[in-house]
Amino acid sequence: MRLLDRSSTLLGLEELGMAGTNLATFRRLIHQSHGIVLVTGPTGSGKTTTLYAALSEINSSEKNIITIEDPVEYQLGGVNQIHVKPQIGLTFANGLRSIVRQDPDVIMVGEIRDAETAEIAVQAALTGHLVFSTLHTNDAAGAISRLLEMGVQDYLLSSSLLGVLAQRLVRRLCPGCRKEVPFTGLEGVAPEMAQANSEALHTIWEAVGCEACSGTGYLGRVGVFELLPVTADICKLINQKADANAIRNLAVQQGMRLLREDAWDKVRQGMTTLAEVVRVTREEG
Repeated sequence: MRLLDRSSTLLGLEELGMAGTNLATFRRLIHQSHGIVLVTGPTGSGKTTTLYAALSEINSSEKNIITIEDPVEYQLGGVNQIHVKPQIGLTFANGLRSIVRQDPDVIMVGEIRDAETAEIAVQAALTGHLVFSTLHTNDAAGAISRLLEMGVQDYLLSSSLLGVLAQRLVRRLCPGCRKEVPFTGLEGVAPEMAQANSEALHTIWEAVGCEACSGTGYLGRVGVFELLPVTADICKLINQKADANAIRNLAVQQGMRLLREDAWDKVRQGMTTLAEVVRVTREEG
C-alpha cells in the first residue's frame, strides 16, 4: 500500500536534502533546453518526489510541460498530466509518442521500463525537448549501462544524456530527543566507510525516542544523493560502451561524490545516524 498526502505542499530541492555542488549542478541540468535527466534508485527511494520538485522549480506559464505517469501521484498546476492505461493501449511508449507530437518543452516519463520507451525518450531529447525520467538501478553509472543494454545506441545516448541522479532515503533524527555520543570510529561498524575526514569527528548523534516521534527517535526522512553529470570525457566512455565501473571511476575523478559520502556528511551534520547510513548504502560497497 502506498499512502500519499496529496494536500501537502510539494517539497523544494533544498528540502529534499540536496545541497552544495549537487544542488547547483542539478539546478543547471534541469534548466537546460533539451536532453535527458534521469533519477535512479530502488522503489520507495523518493525518485518521483525529486522529479516533482524539479518540475515545480522550472514550471512557468511560458513552458508547455506534459507528464505521463503510473499513476499520477500529485497534481501540478499548469502541467498536463496523463495516467497510463495499458488496457486501452496507453502505455508509456505510446503515450510518449503522442506527447512528442504536441511539441512540449518538458516531458516527464514516470519510468523507462523497456527499450521502446528508452528509444522514444532519447529521440525526444535529441529533437529539442527536455526529458525527465526514472530507472531502477543501484547507482548513477549503472543507469548508463542499463540504457546501453536496452539497445539505445551509444552515440545517441552520449548526445542526449545530461546527467543521472542516484538517491536513497534515510530516516531523519528527531531534533527533540536526539542524543550526542562519543564517536569511536567506523572500523567496528562499517570498516568500508572509514575516511580520513572521520578522524576529526569527536561526536555523532543517536536516536532516543520521545512523544513527538512516537518513541522511534526519528521524524521524517531526508535524501542522500549521487549526481553524475555527463561531461565530454564521460561521453567518450559511453561511445566506447565502457562498463559502469569505468564510468563511475572517471566520474569520481571529476568530482562526483558517492551516495555513501553524501550520507556520511549528513551523519556529521547530525541529520541521521551511522546505523541508517550503513543500512541504505551497505550494498553499494
